[in-house]
Amino acid sequence: MTSTSEIAEALRFRAGDKVADIDPEGTPGFRGSKSDGAAAQSDRSARLAELQEMLYANWKAAEDSRSVLLVLQGMDAAGKGGIVKHVVGAVNPMGVRYTAFGKPTPEELEHDFLWRIRRALPPPGHIGVFDRSHYEDVLIVRVHNLVPPEVWGPRYDEINAFERELVDGGTTLVKVAMFISLEEQKKQLLERLDDPTKYWKYNPGDVDERSKWPQYQEAYQAVLDRTSTDYAPWHVVPCNRRWYSRLAVTELLIRALESFDLSYPAADFDIAAERKRLLSS
Repeated sequence: MTSTSEIAEALRFRAGDKVADIDPEGTPGFRGSKSDGAAAQSDRSARLAELQEMLYANWKAAEDSRSVLLVLQGMDAAGKGGIVKHVVGAVNPMGVRYTAFGKPTPEELEHDFLWRIRRALPPPGHIGVFDRSHYEDVLIVRVHNLVPPEVWGPRYDEINAFERELVDGGTTLVKVAMFISLEEQKKQLLERLDDPTKYWKYNPGDVDERSKWPQYQEAYQAVLDRTSTDYAPWHVVPCNRRWYSRLAVTELLIRALESFDLSYPAADFDIAAERKRLLSS
């Protein structure tokens, strides 16, 4: 089977990397074909499910307080929903907390921008998934001038401090910046118009957003430059090839969970005695 071991390192954002240089068609760290990717996905999904079960089991049996937070940030049609369905969907949903962040509600707007984020954080032993995130407040807010620069400008540092707090508290962040080409986005949006079962996914506002592509690229560059830290680095995932982006995020989650050095918790009871009791019951 084609190796996936180099994917995570190949995707890590490094100082000086430019959004303009990202190849949305690329498959960094993976030298195989789509069929090779499908075979690898099956194998790695099984590994991810095993690790997630261990994480949950250690919380239930040993009160292990660690957790993982997957942050998916990308333009419309980049494939965030597909990651949730095909990658996160491979694990037991009992150990997952999923949140999709849309336009803030009136209640949320009465609070600091991180208020709604804190309320959605994963409990110990769980994988949290953010479909969009706190980064909306330095992306769409910046591009559309929803608040003045003196408001959104300091948020980069606030985000870094917030993520430092999460990491210190036992949460490992897996931050994924998903990049799709303008042409591939058009193709994906057209598919939604061509299929009645996908009309619900289509948002006319997405067409308007396409005119702001350069501004979004500039905003994403600032996010990567200012909030990719040693404790919560960004990984840049090309998303034109959906099979690759799903495999890449699977690999990033596996790497995070393997860093915990997990194993199944040992029994805290006398196995032989319990077997005898059960057989005689």
